[in-house]
Amino acid sequence: MTTPALSTKSQTLDSLRGHIKQASILPQVTQTCADWIADKSSAIAQIAAQLDVSGGLIARSSAVAEDRAGASMAGAFTSIAHIQDTAALTQAIDDVIASYGDSRSAADEVLIQPMLRDVVLSGVAFTHDPTTGAPYRVISIHRGTDTSAVTAGLDDTETFVGLADAPNVPADLQPVFALLAELEGIFPDTPLDIEFAVTGEDQTLVLLQARPLALADGLTPMPAADHTALIDRIKAKVTEGMRPHLFLAGQSTVYGVMPDWNPAEIIGVRPRPLALSLYRDLVTDATWAYQRDNYGYRNLRSFPLVQTFAGHPFIDVRLSFNSFIPSDLDSGLAQKLVDYYIERLTHAPALHDKVEFEIVYSCYSLDLPERMSKLRDAGFSAAECETLGTHLRDLTNRIIEHKQGLWRLDAQKIEILRDRHQKIMSSDMSPLSRIYWLLEDCRRYGTLPFAGLARAGFIAVQMLRSFVATGIFTEDDYNAFMQSIDTVSGQFSRDLGRLDRTSFLSLYGHLRPGTYDITSPRYDEAPDLYLADRRTDTAPDATPHKPFGLSLQQMQDIRRLLKEHGLNIDVVELMEFLQAGIQLREYAKFVFSRNLSDALAILTDWGGQMGFDKEDLAHINIGLIKELHATTQDPAKLIAQSVAAGRAQYAEACSVWLPTLITTPDDVTAFKIHDSEPNFVTRNTAAGPIVSLTAGSDNHAALAGAVVFIPNADPGFDWLFAHNIGALVTAYGGVNSHMAIRAGELGLPAVIGAGEKLFAQWAKAKRIRVDCAARRIEILA
Repeated sequence: MTTPALSTKSQTLDSLRGHIKQASILPQVTQTCADWIADKSSAIAQIAAQLDVSGGLIARSSAVAEDRAGASMAGAFTSIAHIQDTAALTQAIDDVIASYGDSRSAADEVLIQPMLRDVVLSGVAFTHDPTTGAPYRVISIHRGTDTSAVTAGLDDTETFVGLADAPNVPADLQPVFALLAELEGIFPDTPLDIEFAVTGEDQTLVLLQARPLALADGLTPMPAADHTALIDRIKAKVTEGMRPHLFLAGQSTVYGVMPDWNPAEIIGVRPRPLALSLYRDLVTDATWAYQRDNYGYRNLRSFPLVQTFAGHPFIDVRLSFNSFIPSDLDSGLAQKLVDYYIERLTHAPALHDKVEFEIVYSCYSLDLPERMSKLRDAGFSAAECETLGTHLRDLTNRIIEHKQGLWRLDAQKIEILRDRHQKIMSSDMSPLSRIYWLLEDCRRYGTLPFAGLARAGFIAVQMLRSFVATGIFTEDDYNAFMQSIDTVSGQFSRDLGRLDRTSFLSLYGHLRPGTYDITSPRYDEAPDLYLADRRTDTAPDATPHKPFGLSLQQMQDIRRLLKEHGLNIDVVELMEFLQAGIQLREYAKFVFSRNLSDALAILTDWGGQMGFDKEDLAHINIGLIKELHATTQDPAKLIAQSVAAGRAQYAEACSVWLPTLITTPDDVTAFKIHDSEPNFVTRNTAAGPIVSLTAGSDNHAALAGAVVFIPNADPGFDWLFAHNIGALVTAYGGVNSHMAIRAGELGLPAVIGAGEKLFAQWAKAKRIRVDCAARRIEILA
């Protein structure tokens, strides 16, 4: 019996025959190019003698250049299926050999096998994560007869990720896990990539291919024992967090990367330590809860919203849901609400980026009684719904009050930040002191009021959507109102056309696509990267904002409904709030990001003087700045220690793969990558070539008319709107995100928060059509 060895596709399968028990291998005949060219007739006779041609055959590529470690050449060569006579077989073998091109060798082979019958499931499986080398089984399957669906990247595939010993592997994938374990035993220390199929009523597993998995260069995977220990710590942390808590409503929790302050959108799912620590320090450790309390929600000031599992930031969703409960609501009803919210999200995980629109009741709107029908269907009494509505009405009235509304006070704080920023930047403070005070002010006068204005902005959007739900607005009215709002982003586009570059950068130079990422260049650090070829005489004219006006009937209807619902604001005041709520949120972010960006710029220069580049500094923890500001310790020594610790932490983060929503502790070890339900913005349509960008990408010349793909709906990518892009697609982001609002303002077709799977699938295309009205993406090429 041949000793198993990884070689060509044909030779590997032949060597495994008789050595594996977890799967069968189809009969096969192999022809080398040399033998085929020398005597085609004899070769056909040999094949016909061993295989039933009329029963259907497949001719598969098996070139020497394929299936090698580091170079799989997957899909590079031709395979021909459904062959049922010798003439077709001859032509198929010729076609496969022709696909090898001029570089083919005499040793290249063609593998001929029977066509599979009664296929019920097929797929591709890896023993390791190909991007990190971590020991995750990654299995993509297609349910049906098409064995090429997964490799062709069709949209009806499922992907499952899990550790080898995960307790929650689906029953139909357990045989595949067993086969991977068996193959690892035969080829130890070699990551593998296999193709398989399941056939017949008896669910026979068939191995179609096994080859080395091509991993990214330079990977040094974490030792298996260390990885197991790390996963055990994460699982224990999740288990502990899901227990009942003395001071929280709700029996348990789930963890997500997109609900509420959605870290996936702002800093990504694997942020470097500096970005993560900045986001926590400025927003999610205390600021978020302080401002929710100010606005009349439950006091959760001692609770950090973000939990980090091996460097992956997750929102504690029970905390988030508690923070949307009015502070004076009965604790029993609060408990019932949070449990309902958690259960609803668990059963509808695609809503994880839409919790405030689809699950939580956090403010009053004109359609609230109708939306509460879901609560009544879930067993809430009419009295409970009325009580919740009353408390939400009181809370909303306090927020939107015309003269003394909380949003007006927060808007004033933003102006304090502007004044203090100028004083700090023009002072003779040391670099360390300027960094410290820029960030302290950013938190107190920037992110704190921004959190309040973001709440006002959400309420404004919710109220506008209720206009549509109640028939006051059509969808076109809603879009027209959104396009009438003049945000900072709109001013950006106009200034790009009218200002010289120096003047433009003095206003917008602090912007960077990765707001919290020190490695992401600012506009004024790399203007050609973002603004090349955008001279003032060629920059596009910004689309003028069309003023929006209510009809007499609309004014009467709104006035009537405001009175009926007990909202203490008149129509004109409400429309002012709706516009200001959306505008001020974007303005506040623009202002506070200047403090943050300048602090990162000063840190870059100061760290550079001590020999640390941006990549080094991206790994420090921002708590270091507080420590250095209050002590006489050696900055270079502490920075070096922090960089080393941060690099180790980031290596851990890159060794872990977690789902976007953790609903049970076992999700840490195995999970399905769920299809996300994308957010389609506007009702418009665009078609064009795809351009994929990351922070710092430099292919801006190809942006005009393109469908631009970016990972996160980060406002630092706002420069895209000055390049006449055709449409925008993001992997992460919510309907209330900056990019969604900006796209709505411009009437730009956008898909915000497509999710990992759909984003990756669409990005493989060359051209697509985005049809927001139909809520669909069409792959054109």
